[in-house]
Amino acid sequence: MPGGLTALLDDVAVIARVASASVDDVAAAAGRAGSKTAGVVIDDAAVTPGYVTGLSPARELPIIWNITKGSLKNKLLILLPGALLLSEFLPQAIVFILMLGGAYLCYEGAEKVIEKLGGAKHGKTLDDVIEDPVAFEKARIAGAIRTDLILSAEIMAITLNEVATESLLTRGLVLALVGIAVTLVVYGAVGLIVKMDDVGLHLAERESRSAQSIGRGLVAFMPHLLTILSVVGTVAMLWVGGGIILHGLAQVGVAGPEHWVEGIEHGVSDIAGAAGGVLGWLTFAGISALVGLALGGVIVFVLHKVLGLGHAVEEHEGEAAAH
Repeated sequence: MPGGLTALLDDVAVIARVASASVDDVAAAAGRAGSKTAGVVIDDAAVTPGYVTGLSPARELPIIWNITKGSLKNKLLILLPGALLLSEFLPQAIVFILMLGGAYLCYEGAEKVIEKLGGAKHGKTLDDVIEDPVAFEKARIAGAIRTDLILSAEIMAITLNEVATESLLTRGLVLALVGIAVTLVVYGAVGLIVKMDDVGLHLAERESRSAQSIGRGLVAFMPHLLTILSVVGTVAMLWVGGGIILHGLAQVGVAGPEHWVEGIEHGVSDIAGAAGGVLGWLTFAGISALVGLALGGVIVFVLHKVLGLGHAVEEHEGEAAAH
């Protein structure tokens, strides 16, 4: 009996060591994958505040919570099972899914740029008269969750590509860990950003002069921050989308465009000396954004001018939100 008990304890110890190693593997893989998705996370965090800006302050956090729940459903119930199935049975399709998502980001970013330059608006904005605030809010939430689905697909695909050689269980755990962590970080940050003006107002009403000064500064700064985030979000859409397209083309055998951009990046890095790393990266990101803007502009023209799909989609979304 003692020998059997000892053997059992040895088996338990071995299992514990294996489990510990597996947890370490998952954490390490999640860390690698998380660093690769940084650009998309910046995009997500910068874009989302625009969906609640200008709405009733009392509705800001409930809207963000609804978007957060939609984001978790996107990642855990739709994208995670789909990603695992693809990785098992059709791994070569992942690059094309990434490129489709990248093209969508280019389209969204280019559409925003065209609207800012005086082009036709597609969908209601806060500058328009809102006849049904409830339907408008539902439409904003639906739009945010739809954009989140694309960004989440990019995050999950990038993560999956990073852990493609791991076991199925490790892949699933890493995808879930990265998905949950990214969602909480992004929408936690968004919640803090959109409520910062309320914090400023609260501080401005305190008796302390320093608190009042900080509060007034926050209130004055928030509109500028939201404007900056709007610009950053649009640029990030184009940069991330264009970069995904360039890298995807290289993976399917059309490496010329990416190599050309990388050559310019390395040239700038060599010339810039100590600042070469930052300036080289900015060069690559800037050219990627231009590629994204060009591709997105073509997609906008085809969809809205050639096929006339813009108004039909808006009407459908409006009807869905009303119901």
